[in-house]
Amino acid sequence: MRTTLDFAPLFRSAVGFDRVFDVLDNVNRGHDATNWPPYDIVKLGDDAYRISMAVAGFDQSELAIEQRPNLLLIAGAKRDQDNSEYLHRGIAARSFERRFELADFVRVERAWVQQGLLHVTLVRELPEAMKPRRIEIQQANAEPAKTAQIETLKVA
Repeated sequence: MRTTLDFAPLFRSAVGFDRVFDVLDNVNRGHDATNWPPYDIVKLGDDAYRISMAVAGFDQSELAIEQRPNLLLIAGAKRDQDNSEYLHRGIAARSFERRFELADFVRVERAWVQQGLLHVTLVRELPEAMKPRRIEIQQANAEPAKTAQIETLKVA
Protein backbone atom coordinates (compact mmCIF):
# COMPACT_ATOMS: atom_id res chain seq x y z
CA MET A 1 0.00 0.00 0.00
CA ARG A 2 1.47 3.32 -1.05
CA THR A 3 0.25 6.65 0.19
CA THR A 4 1.12 10.08 -1.11
CA LEU A 5 1.96 12.93 1.19
CA ASP A 6 0.67 16.44 0.60
CA PHE A 7 3.24 19.03 1.64
CA ALA A 8 1.10 22.02 0.62
CA PRO A 9 0.15 22.97 4.23
CA LEU A 10 3.85 23.08 5.17
CA PHE A 11 4.66 25.48 2.33
CA ARG A 12 2.48 28.10 4.03
CA SER A 13 4.65 28.26 7.16
CA ALA A 14 8.07 26.88 6.13
CA VAL A 15 10.50 28.99 4.15
CA GLY A 16 13.64 27.63 2.52
CA PHE A 17 12.87 23.94 3.02
CA ASP A 18 12.12 23.23 -0.64
CA ARG A 19 15.03 20.78 -0.92
CA VAL A 20 13.76 18.74 2.03
CA PHE A 21 10.29 18.49 0.53
CA ASP A 22 11.74 17.52 -2.87
CA VAL A 23 13.81 14.74 -1.30
CA LEU A 24 10.83 13.39 0.63
CA ASP A 25 8.69 13.52 -2.49
CA ASN A 26 11.33 11.67 -4.56
CA VAL A 27 11.74 8.96 -1.94
CA ASN A 28 7.98 8.56 -1.71
CA ARG A 29 7.73 8.02 -5.48
CA GLY A 30 10.03 5.00 -5.29
CA HIS A 31 12.39 5.54 -8.22
CA ASP A 32 13.90 2.08 -7.94
CA ALA A 33 11.19 -0.44 -8.73
CA THR A 34 13.76 -3.23 -8.60
CA ASN A 35 16.04 -4.17 -5.75
CA TRP A 36 18.89 -5.11 -8.07
CA PRO A 37 21.79 -4.86 -7.54
CA PRO A 38 21.75 -5.17 -3.76
CA TYR A 39 23.70 -2.63 -1.75
CA ASP A 40 24.60 -1.61 1.80
CA ILE A 41 25.05 1.86 3.26
CA VAL A 42 27.42 1.97 6.23
CA LYS A 43 28.05 4.94 8.52
CA LEU A 44 31.81 5.05 9.14
CA GLY A 45 31.86 8.12 11.37
CA ASP A 46 30.06 11.38 12.07
CA ASP A 47 30.69 12.65 8.54
CA ALA A 48 31.76 9.55 6.59
CA TYR A 49 29.72 6.87 4.80
CA ARG A 50 30.33 3.94 2.47
CA ILE A 51 28.03 2.44 -0.13
CA SER A 52 28.88 -1.16 -1.04
CA MET A 53 27.10 -2.59 -4.08
CA ALA A 54 27.20 -6.14 -5.45
CA VAL A 55 28.49 -5.88 -9.03
CA ALA A 56 29.73 -9.41 -9.65
CA GLY A 57 30.28 -10.04 -13.33
CA PHE A 58 30.83 -6.37 -14.18
CA ASP A 59 34.25 -5.19 -15.25
CA GLN A 60 35.51 -1.92 -13.82
CA SER A 61 35.22 -0.34 -17.28
CA GLU A 62 31.51 -1.27 -17.40
CA LEU A 63 30.71 0.77 -14.27
CA ALA A 64 30.18 4.51 -14.09
CA ILE A 65 29.88 6.79 -11.06
CA GLU A 66 28.68 10.35 -11.48
CA GLN A 67 28.17 12.95 -8.78
CA ARG A 68 25.74 15.77 -9.46
CA PRO A 69 24.54 18.39 -7.00
CA ASN A 70 22.92 16.41 -4.16
CA LEU A 71 22.80 13.23 -6.27
CA LEU A 72 25.04 10.20 -6.75
CA LEU A 73 24.40 8.09 -9.83
CA ILE A 74 25.91 4.60 -10.13
CA ALA A 75 25.33 2.75 -13.40
CA GLY A 76 26.49 -0.50 -14.91
CA ALA A 77 26.18 -1.59 -18.53
CA LYS A 78 27.36 -4.92 -19.90
CA ARG A 79 29.14 -4.34 -23.20
CA ASP A 80 30.13 -7.72 -24.56
CA GLN A 81 27.43 -10.33 -24.61
CA ASP A 82 28.69 -13.70 -25.69
CA ASN A 83 26.65 -15.82 -28.05
CA SER A 84 26.89 -18.97 -25.95
CA GLU A 85 23.88 -21.23 -25.55
CA TYR A 86 22.99 -21.26 -21.88
CA LEU A 87 21.15 -24.17 -20.32
CA HIS A 88 20.63 -22.06 -17.20
CA ARG A 89 21.52 -18.41 -16.67
CA GLY A 90 21.41 -17.46 -13.01
CA ILE A 91 24.07 -14.75 -12.97
CA ALA A 92 22.39 -11.47 -13.80
CA ALA A 93 24.10 -9.45 -16.49
CA ARG A 94 21.52 -6.75 -17.00
CA SER A 95 22.28 -3.07 -16.96
CA PHE A 96 21.36 -1.03 -13.90
CA GLU A 97 21.19 2.51 -12.60
CA ARG A 98 20.99 3.44 -8.92
CA ARG A 99 20.39 6.95 -7.61
CA PHE A 100 21.25 8.12 -4.12
CA GLU A 101 20.10 11.49 -2.77
CA LEU A 102 23.00 13.23 -1.05
CA ALA A 103 22.85 15.84 1.68
CA ASP A 104 24.44 19.22 1.15
CA PHE A 105 28.25 19.27 1.24
CA VAL A 106 28.58 15.48 0.74
CA ARG A 107 31.15 14.47 -1.86
CA VAL A 108 32.62 11.21 -3.16
CA GLU A 109 36.03 10.64 -1.66
CA ARG A 110 36.97 7.47 -3.55
CA ALA A 111 35.58 4.38 -5.26
CA TRP A 112 37.04 0.92 -5.84
CA VAL A 113 36.02 -2.62 -6.81
CA GLN A 114 37.07 -5.54 -4.62
CA GLN A 115 35.83 -9.14 -4.67
CA GLY A 116 32.74 -8.34 -6.73
CA LEU A 117 31.72 -5.35 -4.62
CA LEU A 118 31.83 -1.71 -5.67
CA HIS A 119 32.70 0.49 -2.69
CA VAL A 120 32.07 4.25 -2.74
CA THR A 121 33.27 6.33 0.22
CA LEU A 122 31.41 9.57 0.89
CA VAL A 123 32.40 12.39 3.22
CA ARG A 124 30.56 15.49 4.37
CA GLU A 125 32.76 18.58 4.49
CA LEU A 126 31.12 21.68 5.90
CA PRO A 127 32.57 24.96 4.66
CA GLU A 128 34.35 27.01 7.30
CA ALA A 129 31.52 29.57 7.28
CA MET A 130 29.01 26.84 8.23
CA LYS A 131 30.98 25.47 11.18
CA PRO A 132 30.13 26.65 14.70
CA ARG A 133 32.32 29.47 15.96
CA ARG A 134 32.87 30.84 19.43
CA ILE A 135 31.81 34.45 20.02
CA GLU A 136 33.81 36.45 22.55
CA ILE A 137 31.70 38.16 25.21
CA GLN A 138 32.96 41.64 26.02
CA GLN A 139 32.72 43.61 29.26
CA ALA A 140 29.59 45.73 29.56
CA ASN A 141 31.52 48.90 30.44
CA ALA A 142 34.13 48.43 27.70
CA GLU A 143 34.05 50.94 24.90
CA PRO A 144 33.60 49.61 21.40
CA ALA A 145 36.76 49.48 19.35
CA LYS A 146 37.42 52.80 17.67
CA THR A 147 37.93 52.76 13.97
CA ALA A 148 40.50 55.02 12.39
CA GLN A 149 39.26 57.24 9.63
CA ILE A 150 41.43 57.50 6.55
CA GLU A 151 42.04 61.08 5.59
CA THR A 152 40.96 62.09 2.14
CA LEU A 153 42.23 64.81 -0.08
CA LYS A 154 39.97 67.81 -0.35
CA VAL A 155 39.23 68.82 -3.87
CA ALA A 156 38.79 72.55 -4.32
